[in-house]
Amino acid sequence: MKSVNPATGQLIREYAELGDAELEQRIARAAETFRSWRGVPFAERARLMVRAAERLEARKEELGRHATLEMGKTLKAAIAEVEKCAWVCRYYAESAEGHLAAEEVKSGAKKSLVQYQPLGPVLAVMPWNFPFWQVFRFAAPALMAGNVGLLKHASNVPQCALDIEAVFAEAGFPRDVFQTLLIGSGKVRRLIDDPRVVAATLTGSEGAGVAVGEQAGRQIKKVVLELGGSDPFLVMPSADLSAAVKTAVAARCINNGQSCIAAKRFIIHSAIYAEFERRYVEEMVKLRVGDPMLPETDVGPLATEQTRADLEKQVDESVRAGARVLLGGKPAEGPGWFYPPTVLARIPEQAPAYRDEVFGPVALLFEVPSAEEAVRLANDSTFGLGASAWTGDVREVALFAREIEAGQVFLNAMVASDPRLPFGGVKRSGHGRELGRWGIREFVNTKTIFLAQSAPVPEGW
Repeated sequence: MKSVNPATGQLIREYAELGDAELEQRIARAAETFRSWRGVPFAERARLMVRAAERLEARKEELGRHATLEMGKTLKAAIAEVEKCAWVCRYYAESAEGHLAAEEVKSGAKKSLVQYQPLGPVLAVMPWNFPFWQVFRFAAPALMAGNVGLLKHASNVPQCALDIEAVFAEAGFPRDVFQTLLIGSGKVRRLIDDPRVVAATLTGSEGAGVAVGEQAGRQIKKVVLELGGSDPFLVMPSADLSAAVKTAVAARCINNGQSCIAAKRFIIHSAIYAEFERRYVEEMVKLRVGDPMLPETDVGPLATEQTRADLEKQVDESVRAGARVLLGGKPAEGPGWFYPPTVLARIPEQAPAYRDEVFGPVALLFEVPSAEEAVRLANDSTFGLGASAWTGDVREVALFAREIEAGQVFLNAMVASDPRLPFGGVKRSGHGRELGRWGIREFVNTKTIFLAQSAPVPEGW
């Protein structure tokens, strides 16, 4: 596996992949460790998870630097990502026991309870765009629930993958509660097929989700999929236009434009479209593209050469189909995989940018005559991950909240993940939820306990 700096294209380091024999040993150790870890009290799990948060905070500059070197996000964004990982660790350390507390349900029994119990080793197949956050938002709830984790990370961020395993080890977690497996995608099928691996979660592309979901289905194993998105960003005449424009720029270019929940399709009411377009282009021009290690940089390189090639092809084909280029539209010259902030307008339905997920700092502008038409266009997508809508009209707030087909709708705010709130999508953006009490209950056995009138009730029940 190669760690390559996307800002320069230079090789940082190569890592050997696990062989079949060692992979088998890792799986066996995970299964063995689960037998003891599942019985560790919540208080002890919480103590260790807080220690993991402390290690993340202590090492945030170092870990942030590793993320920037491997996938190109700005250093300030990478450090903030590590800090957010500490937040999710602390959140589940404090809340996991309550989220998984047994619940009494009235029935014909003397007493009936619903208990939440861990399943076993869970496989996490994770992407490169948020190399720490995507993993910790799975690992913190999974481990606090009493499961153990097996991580197959993206092949271009091996150092970040090893860092995560090290953080849990440094925090004092028992060996093999969380393991990083340096393997290629070709070995994912073997892991899912193994009866000791009880479930899987994937964050990534639609194609990867289809492959993992199909294989998990064949083995009748639970799977959570968080896939792509083509998130709409709606702006109505009653909105605070200055705030909407400022947020729209940040929402498109977060993580160098490489985020599933980045706003991609900007759907603007015709009464304010011309003004929005003018202001938006003016603000996008101001973004500084360059070395992601520098504090003044707003947009770094794309993570891989293939990511940039795919984006360039989408833009070129969309322009040939009739889309109008308002800004950018061509990859930057020189070393590294830079693509400048780009704005396209008047995108026809046959253009790739109209329907495909555009993964990079390319904004797509659409003009609509009404709120109802904005909703129709927002829903004219195979994806349904997130949506942001801007309005000062209470009727429109209710309309957007009710009618937009997405896993989360943010009103007058940028879509973001929060440890306290459920996160996930509908349609081809996946299924299942992460975060909050909903996320920690994805990988547990929801067990019904029915005590007949003749059954004694254990103390504490």
